Amino acid sequence: MDFQTKLLLLTFVITVVLAFILIPILKKLKVGQIERNDGPQSHLKKQGTPTMGGIIMIIAIVIVTIGAYLYYTKKGEVQVAKNLIPILGLTIGYGCIGFVDDFIKLVLKNTKGLKPSLKMLGLLFVSVAFVVYLLKVVNLSTQTYIPIIKQYLTIPVFAYIPFAVFVILGTTNAVNLTDGVDGLSSSVCIIIIACLAIIGMILGVKEIVVFCAIVIGATIGFLMFNLKPAKVFMGDTGSLFLGGVISGVALYLKMPLILVLIALIPVLEALSVIIQVAYFKKTGNRIFKMAPLHHHFELSGWSENKVVIVFSLVTLILSAITLQII
Repeated sequence: MDFQTKLLLLTFVITVVLAFILIPILKKLKVGQIERNDGPQSHLKKQGTPTMGGIIMIIAIVIVTIGAYLYYTKKGEVQVAKNLIPILGLTIGYGCIGFVDDFIKLVLKNTKGLKPSLKMLGLLFVSVAFVVYLLKVVNLSTQTYIPIIKQYLTIPVFAYIPFAVFVILGTTNAVNLTDGVDGLSSSVCIIIIACLAIIGMILGVKEIVVFCAIVIGATIGFLMFNLKPAKVFMGDTGSLFLGGVISGVALYLKMPLILVLIALIPVLEALSVIIQVAYFKKTGNRIFKMAPLHHHFELSGWSENKVVIVFSLVTLILSAITLQII
């Protein structure tokens, strides 16, 4: 059994243990899900289910990543250890912003949550800091892989920074919108991150393989409690965190453009909201029965489990295609 597999299993176990400890605490604090009255009626019974559970994954990932950092430092692979820092920093930063938003909504009972301007400012700050760290400290080039022509394109720094920030913000928002059905975001993200891990193996980027293994272990552990009927939801804490993982890893691998394919489900979730809002403002009518997209299928008669299975299979197929064409 290789070290990455051991890390995955260790993170899985720690996440499960933490879930048994923290879910009752979240219940006691009455940190419960707030369902929209205009949402699918079947979701109203989820009202009060503990949320903000993304903190479970984050704690487990931080513990094991620190362990991996110490292991590789002791082993003499200092560069691998150091390169775990920026990705962990991005994901923790996004997770913390999501946590503050959840805390204001659920603990302080302020339904508006973190002010949108402050939330965006925080996300921008973390994103820019991550990209600059990659360029200046890790010395990552601005080369970006173009899948269709299978060539790398060097983007000028002045254009690369806003492009990379857009990738991070767009991905995290898309993953956030995908988190609306028991087990959906967790399942889809596991497949996407696994695909990125395989690409990391192909390219020989050890730190990415290590970090992805840790995140996959934590997300699978969380999924055990997030499948229907969910005992806990990840909240913005988890969805922003996972969006940060996916975008950060893709940028580190110089392959952000492949997210259009392997993360097509989150992309479509985000597009469905944009299209719905724009079309409604222009015509007063709706294209989808409800947005994001998973709600449209629910109102079309699909069960939550069917949505999760179909969306996950689509992501799995697209990931397999991606691995063939890169």
